[in-house]
Amino acid sequence: MTSYCFSHENLVKFLCAIAASGKKVYAPQRRGEKVFFAQLTDVHSVVFDYVQTTVSPKDLLFPKYQKLISFEIKGAELQVNDHATTPQLERVLFGSRPCDASALRRFADFFARDISDTFVAQRQEALTIISVSCTKADADCFCTSTGASPGDTTGSDILLTPTENGRYYVECLSEKGDALIATHKGLFEQSEAIDKEQYVAKIERMFSHEEITQRLAGAFGNEIWSDASLRCIGCGACAFVCPMCSCFDIQDEGTYKKGDRMRCWDSCGFSLFTQHTSGHNPRPIQSDRWRQRVMHKFSYQPQQYALLGCVGCGRCSRACPADMNLKEQLVDIAAIAG
Repeated sequence: MTSYCFSHENLVKFLCAIAASGKKVYAPQRRGEKVFFAQLTDVHSVVFDYVQTTVSPKDLLFPKYQKLISFEIKGAELQVNDHATTPQLERVLFGSRPCDASALRRFADFFARDISDTFVAQRQEALTIISVSCTKADADCFCTSTGASPGDTTGSDILLTPTENGRYYVECLSEKGDALIATHKGLFEQSEAIDKEQYVAKIERMFSHEEITQRLAGAFGNEIWSDASLRCIGCGACAFVCPMCSCFDIQDEGTYKKGDRMRCWDSCGFSLFTQHTSGHNPRPIQSDRWRQRVMHKFSYQPQQYALLGCVGCGRCSRACPADMNLKEQLVDIAAIAG
């Protein structure tokens, strides 16, 4: 790892230079009172002072809807276009928090298991991630309870940590990061390694994710699921803002002569997610679906793939219209007798 430092003025120049090079840059920008990742058209629209974006940058790897194949019948000929062969343009994600960078790495690893998902793999290869350490947090943040931290380097190609007087400590963490900095090296100054802890947010560790996994092993029939789900309306907001939810549906759209096979986001919290053609639903009530969501992230994935399905970003709690706070419920689960 190579470390540098530079000023906020040079950071702005860096972003302008990346955009001018032809790469698509996605950065946090304000829409009303909320902050979202959007393609950069004006560097002055970038928001630097925020806790977390409303929605994660997951769709850079896994779009909300995506064409897998297209087909058309012309006379006696069937033409099929496999969109997995479509080249991916180089993209740069700027301003993601360390929890998001870690989530994108875990998300890609999840889709690389067994048979690798070509679409996700191609998008990950074409994406360079410049994250910014968290200097503040809110009550919904709990990254330290999931094994991460406000200055975690996992998944980032470059990590910036705001220090003093409008300057940033820069950690270059991958070949992608090296290549990007090398192209604009005049903006950076060499730096010795520093202790980032004096600059990043302090987030209390409320539980250990290993402890949650252990408690869940014997909690399938616990009444906690019924109690916790009483407020849940099954809207799917938690899944759609989550950087690690991976549920999807595949649908064919068009006619018998021409159409597309589409992959689109779905949620295990929806009542029809597990509905069988016969009409049988193995998860007929909301408590079953809430249990599945938590068990998948904190029990099934860790046991099957050694991969925790949550990074503690807190988006699900902020987005929930019924105020179901995941961190508080995990604290309750940690208190279940072992």
